[in-house]
Amino acid sequence: MVHVLSSRMLLRPTDLERSRAFYGEALGLAVYREFGTGPERGTVYFLGGGFLEVSGRSDGPPAPGLQLWLQVADAAAAHQELVRHGVKILRPPRKEPWGLVEMWIEDPDAVRICVTEVPEDHPLRYRP
Repeated sequence: MVHVLSSRMLLRPTDLERSRAFYGEALGLAVYREFGTGPERGTVYFLGGGFLEVSGRSDGPPAPGLQLWLQVADAAAAHQELVRHGVKILRPPRKEPWGLVEMWIEDPDAVRICVTEVPEDHPLRYRP
């Protein structure tokens, strides 16, 4: 068996600076580390228990099936903050039949991002 010590998702955007502004400023993700210099430097952001590296360039947007899932403490507050930063909101927060509060946004390359709140009474908060 492979013993994984750490992991991260690699995102190769079509416009590195635009995506760095989206993830670092609009979403406000904290920086784990940066590497390289100048406009081509790579940035690795904290994603809760994981990491998102935004680096390099791509001729086209990521695969249409790529989506991110970000859990937040308060989806309504996150919605207000994202609107204030001009983030494209695909769907505002609403409680789903499965009990999670979900909002959908997208990044500059149309990567869909689910911003999710797990309510205090939801089973995901408890281990059986």
